[in-house]
Amino acid sequence: MKNVIRTIVLLLLSVQAAAVMIAPHPAEAAVAAEINRDALAALDKLYASTPKAKMLGEKAKAILVFPSILKAGLIIGGQGGNGALVEKGKIVANYNISAVTYGFQAGAQEFSYAMFLMTSDALKFIDKNGGWEVGVGPNIVVVDEGAAKSLTTTTTKDDVYTFIFSQKGLMAGVGVEGSKITKIKPD
Repeated sequence: MKNVIRTIVLLLLSVQAAAVMIAPHPAEAAVAAEINRDALAALDKLYASTPKAKMLGEKAKAILVFPSILKAGLIIGGQGGNGALVEKGKIVANYNISAVTYGFQAGAQEFSYAMFLMTSDALKFIDKNGGWEVGVGPNIVVVDEGAAKSLTTTTTKDDVYTFIFSQKGLMAGVGVEGSKITKIKPD
């Protein structure tokens, strides 16, 4: 009985932590400036470590950069973070990414995420909808180390290329997840 109560309490705490972590927060001027600075620094770090990302950045219509996404869970979990949309080297908007996860999982990690919007349609989609649910809308390709080696300016045919980088922490398990990206309205 003690173990059942303990498990229920842990699940409730996980759900509460996930809800707080993934809730969009208004982008106050100081917070937006920090998000923008961190997003540009994360993009520079990605370019320095992955030359193919820089090649994509030069060809992309825009880049959506999340410098710090926190993910944590114990059976039920969540992830969230804020980022910036970069067009022609300038920040044009701020976005929030969030997800609730469910499955056999335990741990916590932090990582950065960059989405290279390669087509006008992908950029129009995010502008028109104020964001999107990943898996609905533009075709997204996650670029790992092996895929990055084979990318060239002539082989990039998809709408969005995504890099996950600067991972810290440990998250183990399998879970069901759907990320939602939402435009943050300035105060």
